[in-house]
Amino acid sequence: MSAKATVTYFHHSGFTVAVEDTLLVFDYWRGENGALDPAFQLTDQDFEGFSQVIVLVSHDHEDHFDEVIYTWKAPNLTYLVAWDFPNGKRGKRMRPGDEVRLGDVVVHAYDSTDRGVSFLVTVGGLNIFHAGDLNLWHWREESTLRQIAEAEERFNAAMAPIEQLHIDIAMFPLDPRMGGMFDAGANHFIMAVKPRVFIPMHWFGRAEVALDYVRRTRTKYTETLALTQPRERVQISFDEAALTIRTFAPARQPRPEVSLDALSAVDPFSESDLPVQFNDGQK
Repeated sequence: MSAKATVTYFHHSGFTVAVEDTLLVFDYWRGENGALDPAFQLTDQDFEGFSQVIVLVSHDHEDHFDEVIYTWKAPNLTYLVAWDFPNGKRGKRMRPGDEVRLGDVVVHAYDSTDRGVSFLVTVGGLNIFHAGDLNLWHWREESTLRQIAEAEERFNAAMAPIEQLHIDIAMFPLDPRMGGMFDAGANHFIMAVKPRVFIPMHWFGRAEVALDYVRRTRTKYTETLALTQPRERVQISFDEAALTIRTFAPARQPRPEVSLDALSAVDPFSESDLPVQFNDGQK
């Protein structure tokens, strides 16, 4: 059996994943004060051609949730949010262990080591995992040994059911703010789960961290990919024995046109270092 998915990165932990006629939107965020260039933001035009759009929000931290998602319009748009989402926010709430079926799409919620949940979506024969803030959260140089041990215990408990899953595409945090061993959670996930494709996220603007990680972490079981530019996307074709991966850089935006009319009435050499030829032949 073969299947195909197109993964598009937007910002921080925000992705879309298109499989057949379904578009999944994970943890979309435009950045602080909507800093993401409007040319690269997700709009209603991106929903055209899909029979359903499923917006998933793993938790309510501001770097995973953007109110703009409630302004989107699509013919068949569904919101799935974490069980501890603030009151008054729209969406079907999911606790760890919950399952939601939307036509041929099945969404399972798993635990997190921070707020909210992580998601596994089964669609078009593929299993797609978005970790939210599931990670081995410790600050190795600052945390006490007890804090580190407690963080490891929580992480191992949350990971136990996930390690039994077959995962085709995984998006997982790689947060360099933690200092030493910041990649311990990601390393554990790759070794224990062996997803076919692993994409780091949540690297807080440190694209070089994601790029270096994928260079040194690829294994015979897992292909690692770094999407680091807004709207950079990858098309992945899955066969039983092989992957076919095509990457696409974001389209360049046209440069604004500059009118020269304002310069036509002034001497273009009035403030120039170029030598000027005078009528008397002197420079």
